[in-house]
Amino acid sequence: MQPTTCWQTESFRRDGRMVLDMLSEFVDQSRRGETEVVRVRNIEDIASALGLDASFFEDPADPEKLESLLRTFLAGSTRLQHPGYMAHQVALPHYASALADLIIGSLNNGMSVYEMGPAASAMEIVVIDWLLSKVGWQPSGRNRSIKLESGKIPGGGVLTHGGSLANLTALLAARASICPTVWAEGVPEDLVVIAPENAHYSLSRALGIMGHGTNALLSAPTDSYGRIDSEQLAPMLDDVLGSGKKVMAVSANACATATGLYDPLQEVGLACRERGLWFHVDGAHGASALLSATEAHRLTGIGLADSVTWDAHKLLQTSTLCAAALFRDGKALQGAFQQDATYVTEGRREMGLDVIEHQFECTKAPLGLKIVLVLTMIGERGMGANIDALFDATRCFYKRISQRAGFEVFSFPESNILCFRIKGGDELQTKIRQDLMKDGDFLLSQADIAGKRWLRLTIMNPLTDVQVIDRLLDTIEEKCQRSPKRA
Repeated sequence: MQPTTCWQTESFRRDGRMVLDMLSEFVDQSRRGETEVVRVRNIEDIASALGLDASFFEDPADPEKLESLLRTFLAGSTRLQHPGYMAHQVALPHYASALADLIIGSLNNGMSVYEMGPAASAMEIVVIDWLLSKVGWQPSGRNRSIKLESGKIPGGGVLTHGGSLANLTALLAARASICPTVWAEGVPEDLVVIAPENAHYSLSRALGIMGHGTNALLSAPTDSYGRIDSEQLAPMLDDVLGSGKKVMAVSANACATATGLYDPLQEVGLACRERGLWFHVDGAHGASALLSATEAHRLTGIGLADSVTWDAHKLLQTSTLCAAALFRDGKALQGAFQQDATYVTEGRREMGLDVIEHQFECTKAPLGLKIVLVLTMIGERGMGANIDALFDATRCFYKRISQRAGFEVFSFPESNILCFRIKGGDELQTKIRQDLMKDGDFLLSQADIAGKRWLRLTIMNPLTDVQVIDRLLDTIEEKCQRSPKRA
């Protein structure tokens, strides 16, 4: 068999137009709610429907089958553009970010090394400086169009494929700060991280990966809603330090994944400053509220942090994945990773030129392009307006659900996340969610909080309005009336 040209321009144009038409149809159908949010079937049945048998992999498929294959794939995909999608913290992406994905895939510039993506490397510097400025920190100084303030430490950061990597990167930098010899000498046994019990699981996972074990994660004192109790935090910190333990970092939620509630960043940050402790803010979801004129106050005190995780693929309308690990002092990032890979980097060069030196990925997509293209189309004000709309809608839904008999809500929402339940046992909440998913009209998640199981809404779509919520509640009530058990 003769080798074929991997890039045929005419075929790319032809098939590209077909794919764009199919995706446009998919999005339009989803927005109108004309089909299920997700069609849940047995995974073996979906695999069979794709028709990817042994012969498919042995010989190239007929190009005419491309459309059929993609239609089957789309039919088995979750429709985030559907008004009934309210499950997870994944953005309804702006089409500009989808175009960025097309460009990224076409160029294939794995920009971890400078010569593999000069423009992408420069764009990452610009994006990181923009994010740093929103946190209230000094930009890195590498973008000459930004004037620096005298007397402030230049910040730094790196874009990553997801918030879990960003949290891990932040903890590595925090560990290097308190224990600079760890890379060569190994992990000491006296390091701990303090975070609320509802911290994202990536923190405990990171400690496991780093060799400390999940027991190194100590639970911070919290109020009845799971937010850090700042008055009780200070004596706890003193007790831990007095026991001979070294606090690698204190991590706060902005906001908590399960509840959407913000920890008191100002108070936690001051407690850490007074004791010389590394303060990390997991703002993967809620840091985007910094772009809102009405919601930014929830992040008061974030500037006291030493590191911040911020996911653009949650509330900045970018497609997955696009996150950032940000640092108040850019030099802190230098200790997170140490390696000698001259076949890739030609030895240590100027900090910030080869981003491979301060990230996990040996090859990384030009993630900054996603943010820049969305900013190009709607700007900061557009991003802020979308956040305001989602937060306002969630508060409206809170009132709607609270006023309906038989339902209860966990707390007044501080973001676009809302937990509620119909009166009954935990198994009832799970059954309702599963039944809704099978019907396909609504997709929700669930969370166990304060000893109860709650149905969880994450409002990502402006098309999710009061009428949709009313239909959801009506459907839940109907299912409960047909259910033989409510206890």
